[in-house]
Order: sequence, then C-alpha cells, then structure tokens
Amino acid sequence: MSERLKVVHYLNQYFAGVGGEEEANAPVKVIDGTVGPGRLLQQILGGDAEIVATVMCGDNYVNEERDEALAAIGHALSHAEPDLLIAGPAFNAGRYGLACGEVCRLANAAGIASVTAMYHENPGVLEHGAECYILPTGESAAEMKDVLEAMTRLGLKLARGEEIGSAEVEGYMPRGIRRAGLREHPAAVRAADMLVARLNGRPFDTELPIRMPEVVEPAAPIADLTGTTIGLVTTGSLVPRGNPDRLVRGGATEWFRYSIDELDALSADHWESVHRGFYTNIVNQNPNYVLPLNIMREMEGEGAFADIHPWFFSTTGVGTAVGDSKRMGAEMAEQFLEAGVRACVLVAT
Repeated sequence: MSERLKVVHYLNQYFAGVGGEEEANAPVKVIDGTVGPGRLLQQILGGDAEIVATVMCGDNYVNEERDEALAAIGHALSHAEPDLLIAGPAFNAGRYGLACGEVCRLANAAGIASVTAMYHENPGVLEHGAECYILPTGESAAEMKDVLEAMTRLGLKLARGEEIGSAEVEGYMPRGIRRAGLREHPAAVRAADMLVARLNGRPFDTELPIRMPEVVEPAAPIADLTGTTIGLVTTGSLVPRGNPDRLVRGGATEWFRYSIDELDALSADHWESVHRGFYTNIVNQNPNYVLPLNIMREMEGEGAFADIHPWFFSTTGVGTAVGDSKRMGAEMAEQFLEAGVRACVLVAT
C-alpha cells in the first residue's frame, strides 16, 4: 500500500471556527489536524491522504499584513512538508479568495501542489486565476461537500504528479494556457461546424471563450450643482440600531430607506452597520464613515448644492448577485427621479 499523502488545509477565521469579523485581524495560527470543513475534507480524502495541519489566518490580517502573514504561512508549510495544500473553498468571500490565491501561489513557489475553489466573480480569480488551479463554486457554502470532492480529485492528481488535462476536462477555471495537441478534426472543419450550428440555432461550444465586461455608460456630469438635490446611498449595510428591517449581512436582494430629514450627522447610539464583509467596529463607532451625512450637511450649508434628499437608501454590497444589484439600482434611481433628485453620492465599502 502506498504511503498516504500529507495535506495542509488553509482556512480563514470564520471557517476555522475562531470567529467572524471581530476576529478578522487574527494572525496566523497552526492547528494540528482538522477543524471546520477540514473534518469533511478528511473523510473525502479517506486513506489517500491525511490533513496533518490546518493553517488559519484572519482575512484582514493576511491582506493588510501580507508580508508577515505569508512569512508565517511559509514557515508552517516548511515545517509540515506537505505534498498538497488545499485552500478554502472561499466561495464569494472576496478577501478570503484573495488570501487563498496568495497561499496557493506561495505553495507553488515552494514546489508544493495546491488547489483552491471560489465563485467566478471572486476577486481572487482575477488576481490569481492564471497561476493557480481554481475550481468554480456557487456563492455560498451550501454546496461544500461537492466542492470539497472536486478539490480532492484534482488535488490528489496534482500531488501525485499525474498529467492534468484541460480546464474543460478537469473542471478548473481556464488559466489562459494553451498547449499543442491533436484533435479529431482539423480547425477548418471545427470552425465550419460551429458556424453551421450557430446559423441553425443549435448549441455549440466555442474553443476560445471570451467574457466581455459589461460597459456602463456614465451619466453626463452636472456643471452646476447649486440648484441640485443630492441623494445618499450606501452599500455598507447601514441600518437603525437593532436592524429592525432585518437587512441581511450578505447576498442582499432588497434595500431599505431611512429618514435623515432632521439629522446633521449620524450617531453611533442610533445607527450601525451589519455588513459581513468588513470589520464594522470602527464604522459602528462613527456611522458617518459609510454615509458622510456630517460632511454633506457642511457642504449644503456652504451652498455647494441645494439640499439633501430626506431619505437615504441602504443595502449590503457583499455577495450580492449582479442581477439583484441592477434591479435594486434601478428601483433606487426611479425613486430618486420621482423626488427630483438628479445626483447621488454612493458610498461603497
């Protein structure tokens, strides 16, 4: 029987069970064996491999203290001497996805096979997709088992030094790498077949997929704001204390409006952010960071613009689907137009 492969599993503070955003600044910690989804991962690995250590790091720490974090993670990898690093999966958590990509890149440089997984819109894909094996996931952890099984299949092949097929065959996201190979039919025949299929409305698979970014035409600038009513919008999940409307912390499908008609600034006694994608303690001490009402009132008093719309609009900007974002934006714009608002300040996080 062949010797079991050694695996190191990388997790953020949330999936390692350390805590949520309040622990996002947690430094690197090495844990013997498995924690969180690592327990399920070990079951899937079975007798082929053993998770010898879990490396945990807070999402803020690894992105803000990058050099220190990667040095500590590199030391942990050197000590464990794994055959394979499995990072995540990160799903649609942006900072987590970036961290998983960084850790995989670090492992690759050390000659350690690595694999991670995340949602296709995760910024980790854009940053590290060309240098890492990244498997696609949905937006949430609901499909954790299926994703871990896919990561195991590809990860074991990488660790054993087996030949890795194309993205189409193996299931990972395309890395922009082209290799010479033989196809059953020459290019001219394949191209003609695709053209005929397209002309007849039949399905076909292109050999050169191109994802075109959506172009959003900006509104024309307003030359003179002195007669303009300004609207305020935030995707920072700003709500009255206690979150009476139960705005979700991520993956929002609705938005809410709150009155600021009699307010000159936002007080921490009455407002809070429930956003799951950043460390909210600082904002919850001064909510004006995600909705700068205090500064806007000063500018209003100086005559920079006519006035501020008496309601601000709030939703959550993390993990929100593009379709829902478009719909909510259109709904907000419609209300603004009906109220005579011709410009708005949108504060993203």
